[in-house]
Amino acid sequence: MFISSAFAQTAPAAAAGGEMSSLLTQLPIFAVMFAVMYFVMIRPQMKKQKEHRAMIEALAKGDEIATVGGVLGKVTKLGDSYVSIEVANGVEIQIQRSAVVQVLPKGSIK
Repeated sequence: MFISSAFAQTAPAAAAGGEMSSLLTQLPIFAVMFAVMYFVMIRPQMKKQKEHRAMIEALAKGDEIATVGGVLGKVTKLGDSYVSIEVANGVEIQIQRSAVVQVLPKGSIK
């Protein structure tokens, strides 16, 4: 009563190369999408990781740093994977090198 009758239309017989041609038309679209994703997301992230790694390797005793948790301090000891920083007079904490977010200009911490 409310639904009208629907008749299925039979699809014409597909040509022998019909499926292959549709694949070849979709392949460039996927290639372009991957290229856009690479230049918009992957490449900038890799560049940022490379800069962070270089900053961590360049740490030296006496540098003033900021950590992931927002702690500011001066580097007192350097290890292979840990850094000791002085956060107040006579108070030292040990953090992982990867927790260093930024090297601050000299004299930033008072």
